[in-house]
Amino acid sequence: MDKIVQKEMWVRKKLKEYQKAVIAFSGGVDSALLLKIASEEIPSGVIAVTAVSETFTQEELQGTKDLCKEFGVEHVIIQSDEMENQNFVSNPPERCYYCKHLRFSALKGIARSKGIQYVLDGSNMDDLSDYRPGNKATKELEVKKPLQEVGLSKAEIRELSLRKGLSTWDNPAVSCLASRIPYGQTITKEKLLAIKSGEDYLKELGFTPCRLRHLGDTARIEISKDKFIDLIAQVDRLTTNLKNLGFTYVSLDLIGFRSGSMNEAIRREYNGST
Repeated sequence: MDKIVQKEMWVRKKLKEYQKAVIAFSGGVDSALLLKIASEEIPSGVIAVTAVSETFTQEELQGTKDLCKEFGVEHVIIQSDEMENQNFVSNPPERCYYCKHLRFSALKGIARSKGIQYVLDGSNMDDLSDYRPGNKATKELEVKKPLQEVGLSKAEIRELSLRKGLSTWDNPAVSCLASRIPYGQTITKEKLLAIKSGEDYLKELGFTPCRLRHLGDTARIEISKDKFIDLIAQVDRLTTNLKNLGFTYVSLDLIGFRSGSMNEAIRREYNGST
C-alpha cells in the first residue's frame, strides 16, 4: 500500500476514535487537509476555529471562510488578544509560546462548552525540526496533532492534498506577521501594518513567495533568487513604496526567500551548545 495512503488511513482511524473535535484552522496547507479529512470522517462532530488579530490578514481569514463553506463544517471565528499581552509584544524568543497558549486555551474553552474532549492542530513532522516554542504550549494543553503523530511530512501533505483536489496543495508557507520582526524588538500594530502593506505591494509586482523583515528603519526583502533581476528592474517603484511606509533603507537578502530566517541565530546558538 502507498505509504501516504496508509498514513491517511491512520489519521482517519484517530479521528473516528475522537468522534468529536475542535480544529485550530488557519486555512494553510496542513490544517486544510486535516479539516477536509475530519469533515469526511466525523462530519457532524467537527468545529473549525479561526483566531484573528492584527497578525492575521483579511485574505487569510476569507480563505478560511471559503474552505469551511466548501467542506460543509461549522466555522467559529474568535478574536485573539495577544497584542494586549506584554509577554508577546515584547517579542522574546519564546514569543510563540505566549500566543499559542492564549489561543489554544480559548479553543479548549470552546471545546468544553460544546462537550468536546479533543482540540487538534495541523502540525506535521517538519515542525519538529525548527525552533518552535509554541510546541510547549500545545503539549501543556494536550492538543492532539494527528498529522504529525502518523508521520506525515509537509511534502506528503502537499501530495495528499493534490490527490484530493484541494486548492491549498501548493499554497506558499504562511506565517504570523510578527515573525518578520527580530526578537527583542517590540511588536506594534504600526509595524505589522507596514509589513502587510509592503508584502502586498511585493506580491502585486509578482514576487510570490516573499517576506519583508522589519529591521527598524530598514526593510529587508526576501524573494526567490531567480526573481532578483526582476526586482532590480522595478527597484525605484519598490523603494518609493517602502519609504512611504516609513522605511529609510531597503535591502535585499542575497540568500533569498526562506521561512524562519529570524530563527537562524537561535539555531546557531542551540547547535553550538549541543
